[in-house]
Amino acid sequence: MTGAHVKRAFKYRFYPTDAQAAELSRTFGCVRKVYNLALQARTEAWALRSERINYNATSAMLTEWKKSEELAFLNEVSSVPLQQCLRHLQAAFASFFVKKARYPRFKSKKKSRRSAEYTTSGFRFRDGRLTLAKMAEPLDIVWSRPLPEGASPSTVTVSQDAAGRWFVSLLVEDASVMPLPARDSAVGIDVGLEHLMTLSTGEKITNPRHEGKDRARLALAQRRLAKKEKGSANRAKACRKVAKIYARIADRRQDHLHKLTTRLVRENQTLIIEDLTVRNMVRNRKLARAISDAAWSTFRNMLEYKAEWYGRELIAVDRYYPSSRLCSKCGSLQQRMPLNVRTWTCDCGTTHDRDVNAAKNLKAAGLAVSVCGAGVRPQRRKPGGQSAVKQKTL
Repeated sequence: MTGAHVKRAFKYRFYPTDAQAAELSRTFGCVRKVYNLALQARTEAWALRSERINYNATSAMLTEWKKSEELAFLNEVSSVPLQQCLRHLQAAFASFFVKKARYPRFKSKKKSRRSAEYTTSGFRFRDGRLTLAKMAEPLDIVWSRPLPEGASPSTVTVSQDAAGRWFVSLLVEDASVMPLPARDSAVGIDVGLEHLMTLSTGEKITNPRHEGKDRARLALAQRRLAKKEKGSANRAKACRKVAKIYARIADRRQDHLHKLTTRLVRENQTLIIEDLTVRNMVRNRKLARAISDAAWSTFRNMLEYKAEWYGRELIAVDRYYPSSRLCSKCGSLQQRMPLNVRTWTCDCGTTHDRDVNAAKNLKAAGLAVSVCGAGVRPQRRKPGGQSAVKQKTL
């Protein structure tokens, strides 16, 4: 992969004027309305007439909706975000039809993300100043980091989070993203809760427990919110306070994971992780909060795209691979290994730290598949010398 083909989104905070905030709020509302109307039309067409409606048909519908007296307000905002939301709906249906996502849902005024996407015809970007369609003044953006030299945004997404903060995301081609020099190092990574992750080198990375640090503040804010009358201004203020605490937790978590994944990708050519189904694991009520705070899925997503950017190899070992119960020294397989067992001694006399041993086994399994190809069946020895075959799918 060459750097010229990598598209990156650079996100910045900005502070709109009252007029800009009002315009953007109207745009968010119109985007939500058009999306819901199009979803309803597509759903009814299939349910009543077994007819599939595509983007072109909903685009024609949008033209007619604008002509109606009831929906004339759609003409007051830029047409670009409205067309983009129809494209997003088309993409949502495409993912549903190939079974990558569930059926698209209607956007809620209170719960759905407030955002609008502009293509090049909907904004002007000159000399570091961004002006959106229907606006006379450029946005007051806090440029916390520079855009790549000579970069020109292809799309701009404006959003407002639950805490009331405004953000603008610029999608640009970043030629500076290039494969890093090749290394001969590989690392197995075992994620956990006591430690965020354990590396096959023996290093243990502390779990910062971001949510736990703010749990008392969050609980207090939520109790105060619960006492406010629904629909009142005080409830809206209390809701905003809760959202600010959640935003603080999420920001710190993202920052920590970005630094950690960047370091791992820079230091290792091959990274081996376990293919965990986090969605199923959070159904455990005792562990759901801790697993969500650890953000294993986010960690994996970051590793995936950074490995692709920088020419690294990421291998996911099957979740049923007994990395914790397998002796990394002699290969014998223990029959049981309860979660409360953190150290154990093998029949060969080797005493293992559970997490370090698992990381070493993941590394060995991942490298075996990297060399032999998917579908390899490594031999494992049970206590007593018998071999146990375990299929590993990557």
